[in-house]
Amino acid sequence: MEKTDTLIVGGGQAGIAMSEHLGRADVPHIVLEKDRTAEAWRTGRWDRLVANGPAWHDRFPGLEFENCAPDAFVSKDRMAQYLVDYAAMIDAPIREGVEVLSAEPLSGEGGFLVQTSQGGIQARRIVAATGAFQHPVIPPIVPETAGIEQLHSFHYKNPDQLSDGAVIVVGAGSSGAQIADELNRAGRKVYLSVGPHDRPPRRYRGRDNVWWLGVLGLWDMAAPAPGTEHVTISVSGARGGQTMDFRRLASEGVTLTGLTSRFEKGVLTFADDLAKNIAAGDANYLEVLDMADAYVARTGLDLPEEPEARRSYPDPECLTNRVRALDLAAEGVTSIIWATGFRQDFGWLKVDAFDAKGAPIHQRGTSVVPDVYFLGLPWQSRRGSSFLWGVWHDAKHVADQIIIQRAYQRYEGEAAIVAPAAE
Repeated sequence: MEKTDTLIVGGGQAGIAMSEHLGRADVPHIVLEKDRTAEAWRTGRWDRLVANGPAWHDRFPGLEFENCAPDAFVSKDRMAQYLVDYAAMIDAPIREGVEVLSAEPLSGEGGFLVQTSQGGIQARRIVAATGAFQHPVIPPIVPETAGIEQLHSFHYKNPDQLSDGAVIVVGAGSSGAQIADELNRAGRKVYLSVGPHDRPPRRYRGRDNVWWLGVLGLWDMAAPAPGTEHVTISVSGARGGQTMDFRRLASEGVTLTGLTSRFEKGVLTFADDLAKNIAAGDANYLEVLDMADAYVARTGLDLPEEPEARRSYPDPECLTNRVRALDLAAEGVTSIIWATGFRQDFGWLKVDAFDAKGAPIHQRGTSVVPDVYFLGLPWQSRRGSSFLWGVWHDAKHVADQIIIQRAYQRYEGEAAIVAPAAE
Protein backbone atom coordinates (compact mmCIF):
# COMPACT_ATOMS: atom_id res chain seq x y z
CA MET A 1 0.00 0.00 0.00
CA GLU A 2 1.22 3.49 -0.84
CA LYS A 3 2.29 5.51 2.17
CA THR A 4 2.82 9.23 2.71
CA ASP A 5 3.44 11.51 5.63
CA THR A 6 0.62 13.99 4.95
CA LEU A 7 -2.43 13.57 2.76
CA ILE A 8 -4.14 16.79 1.66
CA VAL A 9 -7.76 16.30 0.63
CA GLY A 10 -8.80 19.01 -1.84
CA GLY A 11 -6.98 20.60 -4.78
CA GLY A 12 -8.36 24.13 -4.60
CA GLN A 13 -6.74 27.22 -3.17
CA ALA A 14 -6.43 25.70 0.31
CA GLY A 15 -4.83 22.46 -0.88
CA ILE A 16 -2.39 24.30 -3.14
CA ALA A 17 -1.34 26.69 -0.37
CA MET A 18 -0.86 23.75 2.00
CA SER A 19 1.27 21.94 -0.55
CA GLU A 20 3.53 24.95 -0.99
CA HIS A 21 4.39 25.20 2.69
CA LEU A 22 4.86 21.45 3.17
CA GLY A 23 7.01 21.31 0.05
CA ARG A 24 9.26 24.08 1.34
CA ALA A 25 9.77 22.05 4.52
CA ASP A 26 10.43 18.82 2.60
CA VAL A 27 7.43 17.11 4.17
CA PRO A 28 6.35 14.20 1.93
CA HIS A 29 2.73 14.71 0.90
CA ILE A 30 0.07 14.02 -1.70
CA VAL A 31 -2.84 16.25 -2.76
CA LEU A 32 -6.02 14.46 -3.88
CA GLU A 33 -8.67 16.32 -5.89
CA LYS A 34 -11.85 14.51 -6.89
CA ASP A 35 -12.37 16.71 -9.97
CA ARG A 36 -9.88 19.11 -11.55
CA THR A 37 -7.62 21.61 -9.85
CA ALA A 38 -9.66 24.68 -8.85
CA GLU A 39 -12.85 23.00 -10.06
CA ALA A 40 -15.15 25.26 -8.02
CA TRP A 41 -13.83 28.31 -9.88
CA ARG A 42 -14.45 26.57 -13.20
CA THR A 43 -17.97 25.20 -12.78
CA GLY A 44 -19.31 26.48 -9.46
CA ARG A 45 -19.60 30.12 -10.51
CA TRP A 46 -21.75 31.99 -12.98
CA ASP A 47 -20.34 32.94 -16.38
CA ARG A 48 -19.63 36.61 -15.74
CA LEU A 49 -18.39 36.34 -12.17
CA VAL A 50 -15.23 38.24 -11.31
CA ALA A 51 -13.22 38.21 -8.10
CA ASN A 52 -14.56 40.43 -5.34
CA GLY A 53 -11.10 41.81 -4.61
CA PRO A 54 -8.57 43.52 -6.91
CA ALA A 55 -5.75 41.59 -8.54
CA TRP A 56 -3.01 43.21 -6.44
CA HIS A 57 -4.67 41.80 -3.31
CA ASP A 58 -6.56 38.58 -4.13
CA ARG A 59 -3.59 36.36 -4.91
CA PHE A 60 -0.87 34.27 -3.31
CA PRO A 61 2.32 36.15 -2.33
CA GLY A 62 4.52 34.21 -4.75
CA LEU A 63 2.83 35.03 -8.07
CA GLU A 64 1.19 38.11 -9.58
CA PHE A 65 -1.43 38.13 -12.33
CA GLU A 66 0.40 38.77 -15.59
CA ASN A 67 -0.75 41.52 -17.96
CA CYS A 68 -3.39 42.65 -15.50
CA ALA A 69 -3.93 46.08 -14.00
CA PRO A 70 -3.40 45.92 -10.21
CA ASP A 71 -6.89 47.26 -9.47
CA ALA A 72 -8.67 45.02 -12.00
CA PHE A 73 -11.06 42.28 -10.89
CA VAL A 74 -10.10 39.08 -12.68
CA SER A 75 -12.63 36.68 -14.21
CA LYS A 76 -13.43 33.31 -12.70
CA ASP A 77 -11.65 31.52 -15.57
CA ARG A 78 -8.52 33.56 -15.08
CA MET A 79 -8.61 32.83 -11.36
CA ALA A 80 -8.88 29.10 -12.07
CA GLN A 81 -5.92 29.30 -14.46
CA TYR A 82 -3.94 31.26 -11.88
CA LEU A 83 -4.36 28.42 -9.37
CA VAL A 84 -3.40 25.82 -11.98
CA ASP A 85 -0.30 27.86 -12.85
CA TYR A 86 0.59 28.29 -9.20
CA ALA A 87 0.30 24.57 -8.54
CA ALA A 88 2.64 23.92 -11.48
CA MET A 89 5.09 26.57 -10.28
CA ILE A 90 5.46 24.96 -6.86
CA ASP A 91 5.34 21.44 -8.35
CA ALA A 92 2.41 20.46 -6.15
CA PRO A 93 1.86 16.66 -6.20
CA ILE A 94 -1.82 16.93 -7.14
CA ARG A 95 -3.69 13.88 -8.37
CA GLU A 96 -6.86 14.88 -10.15
CA GLY A 97 -9.94 12.69 -10.43
CA VAL A 98 -9.27 10.86 -7.17
CA GLU A 99 -12.08 11.01 -4.64
CA VAL A 100 -11.49 10.28 -0.96
CA LEU A 101 -14.19 7.89 0.24
CA SER A 102 -13.14 7.43 3.86
CA ALA A 103 -10.29 8.01 6.27
CA GLU A 104 -10.11 5.93 9.45
CA PRO A 105 -7.52 5.86 12.24
CA LEU A 106 -5.15 2.91 12.26
CA SER A 107 -5.39 1.39 15.71
CA GLY A 108 -2.13 0.63 17.46
CA GLU A 109 0.20 2.21 14.89
CA GLY A 110 -0.98 5.76 14.37
CA GLY A 111 -1.95 7.41 11.13
CA PHE A 112 -4.91 6.73 8.89
CA LEU A 113 -6.10 4.27 6.30
CA VAL A 114 -7.58 6.31 3.47
CA GLN A 115 -9.82 4.66 0.93
CA THR A 116 -10.03 6.45 -2.41
CA SER A 117 -11.67 5.85 -5.76
CA GLN A 118 -8.28 4.54 -6.90
CA GLY A 119 -7.31 2.38 -3.94
CA GLY A 120 -5.96 2.74 -0.43
CA ILE A 121 -3.30 5.08 0.96
CA GLN A 122 -1.76 5.03 4.41
CA ALA A 123 -1.10 8.54 5.74
CA ARG A 124 0.50 9.63 8.99
CA ARG A 125 -1.67 12.73 9.09
CA ILE A 126 -4.52 14.33 7.14
CA VAL A 127 -5.33 17.90 6.13
CA ALA A 128 -8.97 18.42 5.15
CA ALA A 129 -8.71 21.25 2.62
CA THR A 130 -12.08 20.82 0.94
CA GLY A 131 -13.04 24.47 1.34
CA ALA A 132 -16.13 26.31 2.48
CA PHE A 133 -18.33 25.78 -0.58
CA GLN A 134 -19.11 22.07 -0.68
CA HIS A 135 -22.87 21.49 -0.77
CA PRO A 136 -25.34 24.20 -1.85
CA VAL A 137 -28.13 24.76 0.66
CA ILE A 138 -31.70 25.53 -0.40
CA PRO A 139 -34.05 26.12 2.55
CA PRO A 140 -37.14 23.84 2.54
CA ILE A 141 -39.58 26.67 1.91
CA VAL A 142 -40.95 26.13 -1.60
CA PRO A 143 -41.70 22.45 -2.39
CA GLU A 144 -40.44 20.94 -5.62
CA THR A 145 -44.06 20.25 -6.54
CA ALA A 146 -44.86 23.99 -6.61
CA GLY A 147 -44.32 24.09 -10.37
CA ILE A 148 -41.64 26.77 -10.29
CA GLU A 149 -38.02 26.48 -11.38
CA GLN A 150 -35.63 26.55 -8.42
CA LEU A 151 -31.84 26.50 -8.43
CA HIS A 152 -29.02 27.48 -6.16
CA SER A 153 -26.66 30.31 -7.12
CA PHE A 154 -23.96 27.62 -7.42
CA HIS A 155 -25.79 26.28 -10.49
CA TYR A 156 -26.76 29.63 -12.01
CA LYS A 157 -24.77 30.47 -15.16
CA ASN A 158 -26.50 33.28 -17.07
CA PRO A 159 -29.95 34.86 -17.69
CA ASP A 160 -30.57 32.76 -20.82
CA GLN A 161 -30.48 29.64 -18.66
CA LEU A 162 -33.77 30.58 -17.00
CA SER A 163 -37.30 30.28 -18.31
CA ASP A 164 -38.97 33.46 -19.52
CA GLY A 165 -40.60 35.42 -16.73
CA ALA A 166 -39.82 37.22 -13.49
CA VAL A 167 -37.19 35.95 -11.07
CA ILE A 168 -36.89 36.01 -7.29
CA VAL A 169 -33.34 36.02 -5.91
CA VAL A 170 -33.22 34.99 -2.26
CA GLY A 171 -30.15 36.23 -0.42
CA ALA A 172 -28.44 39.61 -0.63
CA GLY A 173 -24.83 38.67 -0.09
CA SER A 174 -22.31 39.25 -2.85
CA SER A 175 -23.63 36.42 -5.04
CA GLY A 176 -27.33 37.22 -4.67
CA ALA A 177 -26.93 40.94 -5.17
CA GLN A 178 -24.70 40.55 -8.23
CA ILE A 179 -26.99 37.95 -9.82
CA ALA A 180 -30.04 40.16 -9.22
CA ASP A 181 -28.19 43.10 -10.80
CA GLU A 182 -27.19 40.98 -13.81
CA LEU A 183 -30.72 39.70 -14.36
CA ASN A 184 -32.18 43.19 -14.07
CA ARG A 185 -29.72 44.52 -16.64
CA ALA A 186 -30.74 41.65 -18.92
CA GLY A 187 -34.30 42.95 -18.88
CA ARG A 188 -35.85 40.57 -16.36
CA LYS A 189 -38.31 41.58 -13.68
CA VAL A 190 -36.38 40.85 -10.49
CA TYR A 191 -37.34 40.60 -6.83
CA LEU A 192 -34.47 40.51 -4.32
CA SER A 193 -35.07 39.12 -0.83
CA VAL A 194 -32.75 41.04 1.51
CA GLY A 195 -31.73 39.65 4.89
CA PRO A 196 -29.22 40.99 7.45
CA HIS A 197 -25.93 41.97 5.83
CA ASP A 198 -22.82 44.13 5.92
CA ARG A 199 -22.42 46.57 3.03
CA PRO A 200 -18.90 48.03 2.81
CA PRO A 201 -17.90 50.68 0.28
CA ARG A 202 -16.14 49.32 -2.79
CA ARG A 203 -13.75 52.28 -2.77
CA TYR A 204 -13.41 55.32 -0.57
CA ARG A 205 -11.05 58.27 -0.81
CA GLY A 206 -9.22 56.62 -3.68
CA ARG A 207 -8.53 53.29 -1.97
CA ASP A 208 -10.27 49.94 -2.34
CA ASN A 209 -12.17 48.37 0.52
CA VAL A 210 -9.57 45.61 0.88
CA TRP A 211 -6.91 48.28 1.55
CA TRP A 212 -9.02 49.92 4.22
CA LEU A 213 -9.67 46.57 5.90
CA GLY A 214 -5.90 46.02 5.94
CA VAL A 215 -4.75 49.35 7.39
CA LEU A 216 -7.62 49.40 9.89
CA GLY A 217 -6.65 45.91 11.11
CA LEU A 218 -10.04 44.45 10.23
CA TRP A 219 -8.69 41.54 8.18
CA ASP A 220 -7.07 40.29 11.37
CA MET A 221 -10.22 40.34 13.45
CA ALA A 222 -10.23 37.16 15.52
CA ALA A 223 -12.82 34.51 14.76
CA PRO A 224 -16.09 35.18 16.61
CA ALA A 225 -17.74 32.74 18.95
CA PRO A 226 -18.74 29.37 17.42
CA GLY A 227 -22.09 29.58 15.67
CA THR A 228 -21.80 33.32 15.00
CA GLU A 229 -19.14 33.19 12.30
CA HIS A 230 -21.39 33.77 9.31
CA VAL A 231 -21.72 37.39 8.25
CA THR A 232 -23.37 38.12 4.91
CA ILE A 233 -21.29 40.71 3.06
CA SER A 234 -22.48 42.39 -0.10
CA VAL A 235 -19.71 43.72 -2.32
CA SER A 236 -19.03 43.53 -6.04
CA GLY A 237 -16.14 43.60 -8.47
CA ALA A 238 -18.48 43.63 -11.50
CA ARG A 239 -18.07 46.38 -14.11
CA GLY A 240 -14.82 47.54 -12.58
CA GLY A 241 -16.07 47.35 -8.99
CA GLN A 242 -18.95 49.18 -7.35
CA THR A 243 -20.51 49.62 -3.95
CA MET A 244 -23.51 47.35 -3.69
CA ASP A 245 -26.21 49.90 -2.86
CA PHE A 246 -29.66 48.32 -2.59
CA ARG A 247 -31.44 51.65 -3.02
CA ARG A 248 -29.58 52.06 -6.30
CA LEU A 249 -30.66 48.59 -7.41
CA ALA A 250 -34.25 49.52 -6.58
CA SER A 251 -33.97 52.78 -8.56
CA GLU A 252 -32.85 50.66 -11.54
CA GLY A 253 -35.89 48.40 -11.35
CA VAL A 254 -35.19 45.67 -8.75
CA THR A 255 -37.99 45.19 -6.21
CA LEU A 256 -36.62 44.63 -2.71
CA THR A 257 -38.37 42.45 -0.13
CA GLY A 258 -37.62 41.29 3.38
CA LEU A 259 -36.39 37.85 4.36
CA THR A 260 -38.23 34.99 2.63
CA SER A 261 -40.26 33.22 5.31
CA ARG A 262 -42.87 30.79 3.93
CA PHE A 263 -44.81 29.54 0.93
CA GLU A 264 -48.46 28.51 0.81
CA LYS A 265 -50.92 28.02 -2.06
CA GLY A 266 -48.72 29.72 -4.59
CA VAL A 267 -47.97 32.75 -2.39
CA LEU A 268 -44.49 33.54 -1.08
CA THR A 269 -44.47 35.54 2.16
CA PHE A 270 -41.69 37.84 3.36
CA ALA A 271 -40.79 39.07 6.83
CA ASP A 272 -41.39 42.74 7.60
CA ASP A 273 -37.69 43.33 8.22
CA LEU A 274 -36.55 45.04 5.00
CA ALA A 275 -36.26 48.52 6.52
CA LYS A 276 -34.32 47.13 9.50
CA ASN A 277 -31.95 45.14 7.28
CA ILE A 278 -31.30 48.08 4.95
CA ALA A 279 -30.69 50.39 7.92
CA ALA A 280 -28.20 47.96 9.46
CA GLY A 281 -26.35 47.70 6.15
CA ASP A 282 -26.26 51.50 5.91
CA ALA A 283 -24.87 51.72 9.45
CA ASN A 284 -22.08 49.28 8.56
CA TYR A 285 -21.25 51.31 5.44
CA LEU A 286 -21.08 54.59 7.37
CA GLU A 287 -19.04 52.99 10.14
CA VAL A 288 -16.34 52.04 7.63
CA LEU A 289 -16.32 55.60 6.26
CA ASP A 290 -15.97 57.00 9.78
CA MET A 291 -13.09 54.65 10.57
CA ALA A 292 -11.37 55.55 7.30
CA ASP A 293 -11.74 59.29 7.95
CA ALA A 294 -10.33 58.88 11.45
CA TYR A 295 -7.36 56.94 10.05
CA VAL A 296 -6.59 59.69 7.52
CA ALA A 297 -6.83 62.36 10.22
CA ARG A 298 -4.51 60.38 12.49
CA THR A 299 -1.88 59.52 9.86
CA GLY A 300 -2.00 62.68 7.75
CA LEU A 301 -2.28 60.73 4.49
CA ASP A 302 -2.98 62.85 1.42
CA LEU A 303 -6.21 61.13 0.41
CA PRO A 304 -8.92 63.40 -1.04
CA GLU A 305 -12.13 63.88 0.90
CA GLU A 306 -15.20 62.25 -0.62
CA PRO A 307 -18.36 63.84 0.82
CA GLU A 308 -20.51 62.42 -1.99
CA ALA A 309 -19.89 58.94 -0.56
CA ARG A 310 -22.27 59.85 2.28
CA ARG A 311 -25.09 60.88 -0.02
CA SER A 312 -27.85 58.30 -0.25
CA TYR A 313 -30.32 57.39 -2.96
CA PRO A 314 -33.93 58.24 -2.06
CA ASP A 315 -35.92 55.49 -0.40
CA PRO A 316 -37.63 53.47 -3.15
CA GLU A 317 -41.32 52.62 -3.16
CA CYS A 318 -40.58 49.01 -2.23
CA LEU A 319 -38.90 50.26 0.99
CA THR A 320 -41.64 52.68 2.06
CA ASN A 321 -44.52 50.47 0.87
CA ARG A 322 -43.06 47.06 1.49
CA VAL A 323 -44.06 43.87 -0.32
CA ARG A 324 -45.15 41.34 2.30
CA ALA A 325 -46.50 38.62 -0.01
CA LEU A 326 -46.20 37.69 -3.65
CA ASP A 327 -48.58 35.56 -5.69
CA LEU A 328 -46.00 33.96 -7.97
CA ALA A 329 -48.34 33.05 -10.81
CA ALA A 330 -50.09 36.42 -10.80
CA GLU A 331 -46.76 38.26 -10.90
CA GLY A 332 -45.34 36.04 -13.64
CA VAL A 333 -42.56 34.62 -11.45
CA THR A 334 -41.14 31.49 -13.08
CA SER A 335 -37.79 31.07 -11.28
CA ILE A 336 -36.29 31.31 -7.81
CA ILE A 337 -32.52 31.54 -7.34
CA TRP A 338 -31.42 30.66 -3.82
CA ALA A 339 -28.21 32.48 -2.91
CA THR A 340 -28.38 30.92 0.52
CA GLY A 341 -24.93 29.55 1.18
CA PHE A 342 -23.37 26.15 1.58
CA ARG A 343 -22.79 23.43 4.12
CA GLN A 344 -19.64 21.47 4.68
CA ASP A 345 -19.47 17.70 4.69
CA PHE A 346 -16.73 15.82 6.48
CA GLY A 347 -18.57 12.51 6.58
CA TRP A 348 -15.59 10.78 4.98
CA LEU A 349 -13.37 11.63 7.96
CA LYS A 350 -14.14 8.99 10.59
CA VAL A 351 -12.87 10.75 13.71
CA ASP A 352 -14.50 12.41 16.71
CA ALA A 353 -13.50 15.92 15.68
CA PHE A 354 -16.84 17.63 15.10
CA ASP A 355 -19.54 19.34 17.13
CA ALA A 356 -23.24 18.46 17.15
CA LYS A 357 -23.77 20.40 13.90
CA GLY A 358 -20.88 18.67 12.12
CA ALA A 359 -18.54 21.66 12.28
CA PRO A 360 -14.85 20.96 12.98
CA ILE A 361 -13.62 21.53 16.51
CA HIS A 362 -10.21 23.10 16.04
CA GLN A 363 -7.74 25.77 17.07
CA ARG A 364 -6.56 27.69 14.01
CA GLY A 365 -6.92 24.52 11.95
CA THR A 366 -5.43 22.07 14.42
CA SER A 367 -8.07 19.50 15.30
CA VAL A 368 -8.83 18.13 18.73
CA VAL A 369 -7.89 14.77 17.20
CA PRO A 370 -4.11 14.31 16.83
CA ASP A 371 -2.72 14.41 13.27
CA VAL A 372 -5.92 15.86 11.81
CA TYR A 373 -5.92 19.40 10.42
CA PHE A 374 -8.39 21.66 8.63
CA LEU A 375 -7.79 24.41 6.12
CA GLY A 376 -10.02 26.80 4.19
CA LEU A 377 -12.67 27.21 6.89
CA PRO A 378 -14.42 30.58 7.15
CA TRP A 379 -12.92 32.54 10.02
CA GLN A 380 -10.37 29.76 10.56
CA SER A 381 -8.05 32.18 12.30
CA ARG A 382 -9.26 35.62 11.23
CA ARG A 383 -11.64 37.48 8.98
CA GLY A 384 -9.35 37.05 5.98
CA SER A 385 -9.21 33.25 6.20
CA SER A 386 -11.58 32.68 3.26
CA PHE A 387 -9.49 34.74 0.83
CA LEU A 388 -6.50 33.53 -1.20
CA TRP A 389 -3.90 35.44 0.77
CA GLY A 390 -5.65 34.55 4.04
CA VAL A 391 -5.74 30.83 3.36
CA TRP A 392 -2.04 31.01 2.36
CA HIS A 393 -1.13 32.37 5.80
CA ASP A 394 -3.40 29.88 7.56
CA ALA A 395 -1.66 27.11 5.60
CA LYS A 396 1.71 28.33 6.84
CA HIS A 397 0.49 28.06 10.43
CA VAL A 398 -0.91 24.56 9.90
CA ALA A 399 2.31 23.48 8.17
CA ASP A 400 4.30 24.76 11.14
CA GLN A 401 2.20 22.60 13.48
CA ILE A 402 2.84 19.57 11.28
CA ILE A 403 6.58 20.25 11.26
CA ILE A 404 6.57 20.55 15.06
CA GLN A 405 4.72 17.25 15.46
CA ARG A 406 7.09 15.51 13.04
CA ALA A 407 10.00 16.63 15.19
CA TYR A 408 8.37 15.25 18.32
CA GLN A 409 7.50 11.96 16.61
CA ARG A 410 11.09 11.47 15.41
CA TYR A 411 12.44 11.72 18.93
CA GLU A 412 13.68 8.29 20.08
CA GLY A 413 14.76 8.97 23.65
CA GLU A 414 17.75 10.51 25.35
CA ALA A 415 21.10 9.37 23.97
CA ALA A 416 23.21 7.19 26.26
CA ILE A 417 25.55 9.18 28.46
CA VAL A 418 29.03 7.74 28.76
CA ALA A 419 30.55 8.41 32.18
CA PRO A 420 34.00 10.06 32.02
CA ALA A 421 36.94 7.76 32.82
CA ALA A 422 38.19 7.92 36.40
CA GLU A 423 41.32 9.97 36.85
